[in-house]
Amino acid sequence: MIDRPRLLLIGPSVGSLDGALAAAADVEPVSNDPAEVARRLHDGGFAAVVASPDVVTGLLDRFRRDELIIGHIEKGLAVLDPSGVVLWANAVFREIAEGEPVGRSLLEALGSDRVSVEFTGEPTGSGAYEVADPLAPARAGAPVSLRLHCRGERRTRPYLEADVRPVFGPDGAVSGLIVLVRNVTPQVVQQQKLDALHAAGRELAGLDADQLTEMNVEARVELLKANLRRTIRDLLKYDTIEVRLLDRKTGELKPLLEDGMLPEAAGRALYARPTGNGVTGFVASTGVSYLCPDTANDPHYIAGAAGARSSMTVPLKFQDEVIGTLNVESPRTNGFGPDDLQFTELFSKEIAAALHTLDLLSAQQVCTAGQSIEAVNKEIALPLDEVLAGASVLIARAGTGDPEATAQLRRVLDAARRVKASVAQVGRDMVDAPAAPVDRPLTGKRVLVIESDERLRRQVHLLLGRLGATAETAGAGADGIAMAAGGGYDAIFQEVKPPDMGGYETYRRLRAVCPRAPVALTTGFGYDVAHSIVKARADGMRHVLFKPFRQDQVVRAVLEGDNAPSNPG
Repeated sequence: MIDRPRLLLIGPSVGSLDGALAAAADVEPVSNDPAEVARRLHDGGFAAVVASPDVVTGLLDRFRRDELIIGHIEKGLAVLDPSGVVLWANAVFREIAEGEPVGRSLLEALGSDRVSVEFTGEPTGSGAYEVADPLAPARAGAPVSLRLHCRGERRTRPYLEADVRPVFGPDGAVSGLIVLVRNVTPQVVQQQKLDALHAAGRELAGLDADQLTEMNVEARVELLKANLRRTIRDLLKYDTIEVRLLDRKTGELKPLLEDGMLPEAAGRALYARPTGNGVTGFVASTGVSYLCPDTANDPHYIAGAAGARSSMTVPLKFQDEVIGTLNVESPRTNGFGPDDLQFTELFSKEIAAALHTLDLLSAQQVCTAGQSIEAVNKEIALPLDEVLAGASVLIARAGTGDPEATAQLRRVLDAARRVKASVAQVGRDMVDAPAAPVDRPLTGKRVLVIESDERLRRQVHLLLGRLGATAETAGAGADGIAMAAGGGYDAIFQEVKPPDMGGYETYRRLRAVCPRAPVALTTGFGYDVAHSIVKARADGMRHVLFKPFRQDQVVRAVLEGDNAPSNPG
């Protein structure tokens, strides 16, 4: 018996041929839906295809239109066999590929030497992985997204994203793969630059809080200048730069850093005003960044760098307040675009944060004599504190039994405090200029600090002195309690566990002998085994200070106090 051939009949009947076809072959009719036709043809086994001319013309038009649409998709589109070999690719894919893609594996065609895979389908779940066979999930029926890092000399598209989707046959098995590829190099490069800027911003201050406390203002400024120069040149690629800080009292924008500016421009007095003070003054007064595409035709521009044809100026802001400006200039017109502005604005936030970390927002340059006084005060502070603590302990022991000895000890206390006050006043007189006094938010405040670490006690004297406060320190809880009994403190800082007694016990005794002074516990992030902080908070304590102390923490703890009951125990 001879097998009859199979014919695929597309669309409606072809009239008189029906009988002849049926006599000679097995006819299988199908509608003229292109998807159904394609499926039946894909199944194969037909000796011939029969259709009326109008059906053929319609199908061809439909296929041409589909091919035209596919050919103009902005993403690269390719059809792969189940093993991952390219069977067909559109023009965009061919442009992205390294050489002719058909007949090569996907990764080979795209020139990828590193693949990060993100699984997007069930049951794999989601997440990024490095895998040996990145197409395996798609061959198993799960969509997969690939991040490709491409090798070779074609550096215009080193980063690609490929979305791979399985194609299922009539039996439910994966019969092929479809992949869409797009170039994500601009996004990846931008994110890498943002990450680098953020990392560089964290390093602008360059020191931990212990080291910063030991540095004077001049040393901090030089540290910031060096780090700014390196970062702005290496990452932002700007050679001509100027950073100015705003004096809030006078409105003057005082130079902090300049590279490549004309001498007369670097020394020019500028104020935060919308007119008459260049682009820098305009930006400082409005708080809005400014791109000057052509210096020859800009009403705000005042000559800064020799041969500058364009400039970009952004405000430095801290807590939404303008604290200064960053200005860069270029020898080309339109030298800066939206991307440059975005990166510079982001970096300006890092600069503002570094200025805050370095405590330079309100600090003025101190004179050599003032620095010498600070050094003297640092050296005599702890010995005088020992005198204060020793006299206080003796007063507590003497009680009312020896009034004459008690009076003598109180004279010793007063004399030691006068020495400290006199040295501090000499330093203030040398540093503070009448026209621009240094901001000291804690002027007139007295703070007792109970801390066993001698180095930290020295740093406390420096920090509180710069804020205008008088610091007195004790190395043990009992000494601190004796000093607090004399009263007169505006705040007390107590380490969470003094070396000679329990933390919560010390806290309650301090509150009992000096009820009007708020007490803040201090900790170095160690585990509070006795839960002193929790217990003290229950008594109304509001502030916990983390070592080494930061200026903003200290100011809040002294000025805000706490709402503890007047008699805690």
